[in-house]
Amino acid sequence: MKQMSIMLTTIHDVKEFVSITSLADFDVDAISGRYAVDAKSIIGLFSLDLGSPLTLNIYSDDCDGLVAALRRFAVE
Repeated sequence: MKQMSIMLTTIHDVKEFVSITSLADFDVDAISGRYAVDAKSIIGLFSLDLGSPLTLNIYSDDCDGLVAALRRFAVE
């Protein structure tokens, strides 16, 4: 499993993020506080607090392509 922090600031960011994560053949969860949703679900993402960074749990050891594709959303 790999973790990364991301920030989705616009509706366009959320749509693009879901398009990218939907291509993954493994599970990806987005976590905000104590809530976790499927990161491939646009409705799930809009139910989270998008005003602060989200934590992504990527459930694969071979996820370098996904991490690279999501790099523009990453926060340090």
